[in-house]
Amino acid sequence: MNPDIVASKEALRREMRARRVTTEERATTSTALCERLHALDCWQQARAVLFFAPLSDEPDISPSIQRALSEGKLTALLRFKPREHLFEPVKIEDAAHDLLPGHFGVREPAAHCPVVPMNRLDLLLVPGLAFDLRGRRLGRGKGFYDRLLATAHGTKCGICFDWQIVEAVSVEAHDAALNCIVTPTLWLRF
Repeated sequence: MNPDIVASKEALRREMRARRVTTEERATTSTALCERLHALDCWQQARAVLFFAPLSDEPDISPSIQRALSEGKLTALLRFKPREHLFEPVKIEDAAHDLLPGHFGVREPAAHCPVVPMNRLDLLLVPGLAFDLRGRRLGRGKGFYDRLLATAHGTKCGICFDWQIVEAVSVEAHDAALNCIVTPTLWLRF
């Protein structure tokens, strides 16, 4: 690990965590983001989509989960495997019934939900703290998404608020690149 890159990442994490979005702003911008996402070819052509259960400081993509289910798309979210210390994609059929409180305070699929092979996923929606105009992403620092995305074949799409787009995100060799980013007002493709 390069100490300068590690320090740069930590500084950007602190900066991004210090920013806050109000409940009203989150609702309005999340609606716009979901509408933009649904209009994209990568959404319309996807047969299987991996979602994330949003934290309170992330865009609320819950309407997109419901839409994917109603459109008959294979709909997956991540479930934590504590022994392996990694996440796996898991199919849900009913968000109200299949999602329960899980590790790290995040909703995740219940034990009865089946695992989905990574190669079945056409579109992977990815959260983060910051993103740049070259498809680089700053996560929360545990590397869970980087390990997951390293095995993905589908389109890797960052999901964020406009203010989360920054000039540059420092990366290391293990950091996974994205194919595109969607914000409430932008679609960036790399």
